[in-house]
Amino acid sequence: MVNSVYEIQDQKQLWIRFAQGFFKSKSAQKQVLSRCKRQKSSFSEGQGRIFYVDDLALLEITFAPDVVPLVTRLEEHFTSYQAKQVAHLTSKYATRLYELLIAWREVGKVPQIEISEFRNRLGLLDDEYTAMHNFKKRVLEPSIQQINEHTDITVTYEQHKKGRLISGFSFKIKQKQQAKKVESNRDPNTADLFTKMTDSQRYLFGHKLSTLQEMSEYSQGTESFEDFAKRIADMLLDPDKFRTFYPLLVQVGFRG
Repeated sequence: MVNSVYEIQDQKQLWIRFAQGFFKSKSAQKQVLSRCKRQKSSFSEGQGRIFYVDDLALLEITFAPDVVPLVTRLEEHFTSYQAKQVAHLTSKYATRLYELLIAWREVGKVPQIEISEFRNRLGLLDDEYTAMHNFKKRVLEPSIQQINEHTDITVTYEQHKKGRLISGFSFKIKQKQQAKKVESNRDPNTADLFTKMTDSQRYLFGHKLSTLQEMSEYSQGTESFEDFAKRIADMLLDPDKFRTFYPLLVQVGFRG
């Protein structure tokens, strides 16, 4: 019988891996089939079924009616944001550990979890990574490394002992700082900020701008090109005018 979202989540992930196994390699298929057989009791009690039609290359996964509400709850809790966070986690244990950790995100720490419960939450079988050094080297530490590298949190762990034996783990969680996106509707050809020009640059580009037809609206009466160029050079001291003239400055060779 399924009692929690976490149990149905584990089973759902197992079935997804089962489906993926059929469409990868023969070796992957054998591994998934073997794992499903070993865990048959975990989903055989009226919770659903998997049926493969060899001729049609069709895999049918059916949930029992009493399981559907739990699946719905899972989808509600596992948001698209969370899905994005685990997208780059290649370890199934890292994914399950992340899901465990974010339930305590607001608290900032996960209280001690007994080793047997922790292994169960990670989906480990009784005969998998039974030696603690193998468990830490192959499961726990690689999972934490992936979470720290690829998700929105960083995590550290502490091991707890009863006597000389490790009896459980606790975790500390820290939210990573998210870079703020700055919306901008500016023209990509327009300078973001006023770029100060040297006097020689102002007079050089003032002269170049004075020859452009687009600048004729700024000319005054019968002033000479030299006077017009000097006035443009003066206008380039004004940040607003600089931004207005920026596309034309680029056109005549300015690389500020």
